[in-house]
Amino acid sequence: MPTTNHDFDAEALYRVLLEQVRAAFADVPDAAIVGIHSGGAWLAERLATDLDLKGRLGFIDVSFYRDDYAKKGLHPDVKPTHIGFNVDGATILLVDDVLHTGRTTRAAINVLFDYGRPACIRLAALADRGGRELPVAPDFVGVRTTLERHQQLALARSETGQLTLTIEEDNADSAK
Repeated sequence: MPTTNHDFDAEALYRVLLEQVRAAFADVPDAAIVGIHSGGAWLAERLATDLDLKGRLGFIDVSFYRDDYAKKGLHPDVKPTHIGFNVDGATILLVDDVLHTGRTTRAAINVLFDYGRPACIRLAALADRGGRELPVAPDFVGVRTTLERHQQLALARSETGQLTLTIEEDNADSAK
C-alpha cells in the first residue's frame, strides 16, 4: 500500500488554477469544459460551476484510448464518457488532475475528436509533475513539481467536495 510522505494544499492550488482559467476564458465564445475521469472530472465540475459553464460540461474516460491498454488491461473503474454539447467549433478546456507523461492527454484528445472537431483545446491540470514522454504542456496549472519515478501524485475528494493532493510512494511505474 502506498504511503503518503507529503501533502499539497489542493484547495489553494485549485484557486490558482481557477483564476488562470477565469482570466483566459472570460470572453471565449462556445467555451466548454471536459474533465478526464476521475480527478479531472472533479476539477471540471468545480470549474464549470465557478465559471457558469455547467451546461457545457462533459466527462471522458480514456481507458480504451490509452496506448498501454494491451499491456495494462482495463482499469476496474471505467466510467462512461458523456459529452452533451456540440464539440464542433468549441473552445474546450480539457481538465486533468495530474499531468505526467502526456499519454492520458493524448488519449483524451483522441476521444474528443471522435465527438467532433473543436476550434481549440486548452489543457488545465492541478499539478504538473514532470516526466513528459510526449510533447504536451498545460496552458493552466496550479503547481509544477518534480517527483521521483517511484512517487505519484494522488488527488482525492471528500464527501463534502474538499480536495486533497498527496505524494505517495509506489514501486509500480505510473503511466499517467
